[in-house]
Amino acid sequence: MVTVPDVQTLLIAAAGVIAGAGLWLALAALASFPTGTALYRLRTLPFERGRPLRLVLAVAGGAAAWLVTGWPVAGVLIGVGCWFAPVLFGSDKHHEQQVAGVEAVAAWSEMLRDLMAGSSGLHQAITATVPIAPEPIRDEVARLAERIRAGRSPQEALELFANEVDNPTADLVAAALSTAAARHAADLGTLLGSLAEAAREQAAMLVRLAANRARVRTSTRIIIGVTMGMAALMLLFSPDYLAPFDGFVGQLVLAGIGGLWAAALVWLVRLSRPKLGPRVLAPAARSEEVPA
Repeated sequence: MVTVPDVQTLLIAAAGVIAGAGLWLALAALASFPTGTALYRLRTLPFERGRPLRLVLAVAGGAAAWLVTGWPVAGVLIGVGCWFAPVLFGSDKHHEQQVAGVEAVAAWSEMLRDLMAGSSGLHQAITATVPIAPEPIRDEVARLAERIRAGRSPQEALELFANEVDNPTADLVAAALSTAAARHAADLGTLLGSLAEAAREQAAMLVRLAANRARVRTSTRIIIGVTMGMAALMLLFSPDYLAPFDGFVGQLVLAGIGGLWAAALVWLVRLSRPKLGPRVLAPAARSEEVPA
């Protein structure tokens, strides 16, 4: 006869098997999406540099907040805050990546221009730049050359390359190269030179904008520090003032406050990030085009 604890054990084991199977199916589905798509980036997001450590710190911080305060909502909010803390308090890596990406595309365009001026064809020029391409786009250039070597059309390979690099300058370069591959444009070298010059001017503009928007990032950090410091002091020296948050309704109110605060912080962070502008070859942009 099966006892009650045995039934509970079987149910727990079955739930674990189902959860594991679901996770495996989700990972297998993500693995099937091609490089450069949004779901491909979702697959690689948890394993990018530094993210496993951030995940551990977020879980530990959330668990500690839950144990200290007894509020599950506080644990969730602190966990999310620990995950995004490097973005809020660290260096502006998003801006650095933007500038590096634009400058890398500019340098690669000049490499292609010089190689094609020496009577190299488009395919040969792209292949020749693989070992010397700028570091931010070297992997993308290598995949572009491999796709062309594997027999894909230059237009399709260049579109995938633009999706992987993901900035408007790369879209313009990819569009110019696609046109040259299809119509054998004679002035491609001049066009690539002009695009490289425009890209360098855009990178310089991004640097100037980042200096002007640094005040917004400083204001964001001050707001976070003052708010968290006040909450910690109230928790230590005036716990009775926070007693209404102990109940279910109090947790709902805390969740609403935390959600509004998080939305305001996201808005402030976005204000401090200059935008490169719309992409020419983005799927959304292509879907909005009206046929003549």
